[in-house]
This record gives sequence, structure tokens and C-alpha cells, in this order.
Amino acid sequence: MSDSDSFISEVNDEVRKDRFYAALRRYGWLGAIAVLVIVGGAALNEYNKAQERAKAEALGDGMLAALSLEAGEARARALADVPAETPAAEAVAAMMAAAEQHNTGQTGLAVEALNRVATNGDIAPIYQQIAAFKALTLQADRVSADTLRPQFEALAAPGQPLSLLAQEQLALLDIKEGDTASAITRYQAVLQDAGVTADLQQRALQVIVSLGGTPDLDNLPNAGN
Repeated sequence: MSDSDSFISEVNDEVRKDRFYAALRRYGWLGAIAVLVIVGGAALNEYNKAQERAKAEALGDGMLAALSLEAGEARARALADVPAETPAAEAVAAMMAAAEQHNTGQTGLAVEALNRVATNGDIAPIYQQIAAFKALTLQADRVSADTLRPQFEALAAPGQPLSLLAQEQLALLDIKEGDTASAITRYQAVLQDAGVTADLQQRALQVIVSLGGTPDLDNLPNAGN
């Protein structure tokens, strides 16, 4: 490189440096803001996590305090009054309160509370289905099978999270109506389903035998449990 080329290169380097420092002086505040945003975002995230933990702990403490009460009616009232910060937490507290109401003979109030949860569009479908299922089972001895059946069939649709439990309830309705053949067929299907739990599988086996049927024991899920 000639002396003139070296000189030009040095000048260009100095010009670039001057432009860089000028830009830094002019726009350096953007970098500072970017750093503040990053640090502030991380702090906000940690704050939100701490807030969520605090809410969950408060909900848990409130439920434990309610459940520690001696009288069932008092427990139900206390659970209904537990401060819930989210629709999901409110749904859980309502379902627990409904259980206490049922245990103290207030089944009608329990069913009403569960139906409110089941129709609450602000919560996840799983909470709605659990509440609907529980409300139906509480009415098994109070409402006709014709009324209960279509609602259990909706919950028993393939892919629904409570499908197998709803199928079991449909089999119990079959038994109630004297249709043991349909009940056995339903229990056989439950027995062979890959998603069946060991407890439900055991119940299905026992009912099939008690109804005079012969369980299909080939390729049972949970056979090794």
C-alpha cells in the first residue's frame, strides 16, 4: 500500500469513528432505553410470577382454613367466600363448596352451583365438564334416565376428557332400566379402552361378572398393573 493509500485509509477510519461517536452522542439514549426495557421486562416478569404465586398461596390458605372448620355448612360457606383472583380458581372453590353442600344434604344448592360452573364460558372446558359431570351424578336418583342420558352421551363422546367415566354412568343407567346386555357391552368397551385407569378397569370387570357376563380379557390395558 502506498503512503497516499495509507493516509486515505486512516482518514476514512477517523471519519467513521467521528460518525460513530456523533451517532452515539445523538442516539445513545436509545441504547439506554433498550437496556432499561430488557431489565425492566425481566423484573416485571419476576414480579408477575411472584404475584401469581402469592395469589395461589392465598387461595390455598383460604381453602385449607375453610376445610378445617368443623361444621359442613360452615365449610361450604367459607369455601364459597374464598377470594379467587381468576375464573379457574373461582371454579375450583365453587366445586369444593358444592361438595360440602351435597355432604350436608343441600344437594339442590350443590347442583345449582355446579351448573353455574358448567356454563361459565370464562373457564377452561375441562372445568366445565367436571362440573357438569358431577352435577349429573348428584341427580342420578332424582332425575329420570331419559333426562340424564343425552347429557352423559355428550360427555361420553370420543376424545372428551371424561368420556370413559360418562360411559360408565350410561352403563349404570342401562342397569337401572333393566338393560343388562347394553350395560355389559358398554363395560366391555370401557374395559378395552387404552385410556382406562386401573380402578375403572377393575370396576368394569366386577360389574360384568356380577351381571352374568364374561369379560373379554384378551389384550387388556393395564394387564401388568
